[in-house]
Amino acid sequence: MAKIIVTSNPLQGHFAPLAAIASDLVTRGHEVLFYTSARFEEQVRRTGARFTPFAAEVDLDTRDLAALYPEYDELSPFEQANFNNKHLFFEPAPLHDARLQELLVDFPATVVIGELSLLGTLPMALRAPRHQRPLLVQIGISAPTFESADAAPYGPGLPPPTTDEERAAYSDLRARTREMFGEVQKYGEELFRSIGVDFPDFFLNAWATVPDYYLQLTVPSFEYPRGDAPKGFRLIGPVPSGTSAVFERPDWWAELSSDRPVVVVTQGTLANHDLSELVIPTIRALADTDVMVVAATARPDGPDIVRAMLGGDVPGNVRLAGFVPFDELLPLSDVLVTNAGYGGVHTALRHGVPLVVAGQTEDKPEVAARVEWSGTGVNLRTGRPDVAAVRAAVEAVLHQPRYRDRARALQSEILASRPFERIAEIVEQA
Repeated sequence: MAKIIVTSNPLQGHFAPLAAIASDLVTRGHEVLFYTSARFEEQVRRTGARFTPFAAEVDLDTRDLAALYPEYDELSPFEQANFNNKHLFFEPAPLHDARLQELLVDFPATVVIGELSLLGTLPMALRAPRHQRPLLVQIGISAPTFESADAAPYGPGLPPPTTDEERAAYSDLRARTREMFGEVQKYGEELFRSIGVDFPDFFLNAWATVPDYYLQLTVPSFEYPRGDAPKGFRLIGPVPSGTSAVFERPDWWAELSSDRPVVVVTQGTLANHDLSELVIPTIRALADTDVMVVAATARPDGPDIVRAMLGGDVPGNVRLAGFVPFDELLPLSDVLVTNAGYGGVHTALRHGVPLVVAGQTEDKPEVAARVEWSGTGVNLRTGRPDVAAVRAAVEAVLHQPRYRDRARALQSEILASRPFERIAEIVEQA
């Protein structure tokens, strides 16, 4: 039996796959201590892992960043990325590092498993050689960020280069990207220096190059091939959803098994503060069509907000919901319209469901670009599509078999992957 520390930032899309990994390791007989936000305590305990909370000063409720930082919604997508990297990822790192060192005294883990944004795990790998510390495994819960000659720089959602001219242009863009993130880079270097550690690389590289292993939760058909990936980089496939609370199916659930196609629309668990971005346009686009629309708002007040936005006139073919487990909903669905969250997209593909994606913030342009590249859906290339664009995209995905065929091909690849086994092998070898 191994002792393992698992840790995650307080973001649902980051936490959920780490909870699933922890649950599997507990089932295999390992002793797991989960260090994360206090609001995830109940979910952690359902995995069977021991729970220890973040200190209050770094335990931010990231479900509503605008409430914590009133200026947040006024920032551009790039400014939001800078803000997230600086204040959500780098700034807490020294306190997380100190707490992890304390935990390791009483719980001498041989492996620490984190996720890419919790940078407080990196100092242990930078401070001591491998034989003097736990093995560090980082989980790639979003599209890879590290630089490569075989890919565009991370951020704008550009496809891989296909010509020498594109490669040269991307090389110039990589240099400009480093300049654009220069303030964050300098801040991170100074922060790590304050705890006696030299930060070794551009931070978008270091997330993948510093850990002993960087395990990406996807399959080759969804990720750009790279001949210069870091040594520990592996594509292991997405993990299934972890333990969740009991879901009481609504009265309309049986209607999903009718002959009408089912179109699900969601803005995920993070970027769902303004449901007029994607949920409302999708409802309006499909209001007079022969499909069933499920608006999964992922927030308890979501149905009431949607009703108010529609002036109380909810189309007859629309069903409103707060939280719905996608592993139950998507097997009954034909298309997922989404703002391209990494976990949600992979859950759709696990069930062979093709996509319409419209994402502009965080990692979403990169995820949307991979949907287009893999042939599994239509990329609307905006975070606020108009009604006509949504309708045309949904009709294309419903009526052109190539999207469903590609989604099912990736479904087979995902179901054949063995992410839990590959993680367990690394843990047990350590």
